Amino acid sequence: MLKKVVFLFLLLSICSLSACAERNKNAQEHEIETSTSVALSNNDQIDTVQATEALQQIKEQIHFNVPIKMPTTLPIAEGTFLSATARTQGDQVEVIFYESKENMPINDIRLKKSATVIGRLLVKKYKSVEGASTQIAFDNFNQNGGQEVDLGYNIKGYQDAGAGSLWTGWNEGRWAIATHTRTDNPDAGVKLAKQAVAYLENHMLPIPRQYGMAQLDVYQSGNLIVWQDEKLVYTLDSIKDPLKALAIATAFYQ
Repeated sequence: MLKKVVFLFLLLSICSLSACAERNKNAQEHEIETSTSVALSNNDQIDTVQATEALQQIKEQIHFNVPIKMPTTLPIAEGTFLSATARTQGDQVEVIFYESKENMPINDIRLKKSATVIGRLLVKKYKSVEGASTQIAFDNFNQNGGQEVDLGYNIKGYQDAGAGSLWTGWNEGRWAIATHTRTDNPDAGVKLAKQAVAYLENHMLPIPRQYGMAQLDVYQSGNLIVWQDEKLVYTLDSIKDPLKALAIATAFYQ
């Protein structure tokens, strides 16, 4: 009887020790996970702060006779830093945005060789509002006609083909937006148009005065976004990813 009691006592002790060890292990794993989560959050915060400071520094480098708008944020790859070159010449400002593996100052000569271009912003001032408006190739696709296509969210697109190209265009407010593909790959143009429409359901393009236009290219070779703000015309180009081009443009909304 005594042997059984001793055996049960030893068994309970072993189980208790195992349970304690398991609890300690779980606690340590939770602590590691929590620490990692905090570290990632801190890294994200540092990147955001750096990008915000870089955009402010870019703005300070621009000496122009009228105030111009800048994006509130830019999509950069994780672990990279935002920088730019900024140049004012007469009635035009050119800003080329870069992402780099090291934190470089604005207008650093190393950017062209060791950093990746995110996109280019041109802002040009015209002598009159009428002169600026002639720079916007605005289309009312509903009136132009073409084959109708459902883009979702109660938006209709209109397709027009010619010279091996297929365009799917639609209007959102005072914006004319069109995707480009080749006639031998028609589904890609509709797919990109649907992605753009879905994105713009939750993101706002800048309010144009008077009009804006966007050309989004399936083959990432001709993305172009242009809008008017009174006498100023904003142009975004040199952006490979069409959806990233939209993301940059919507960052101008204020």
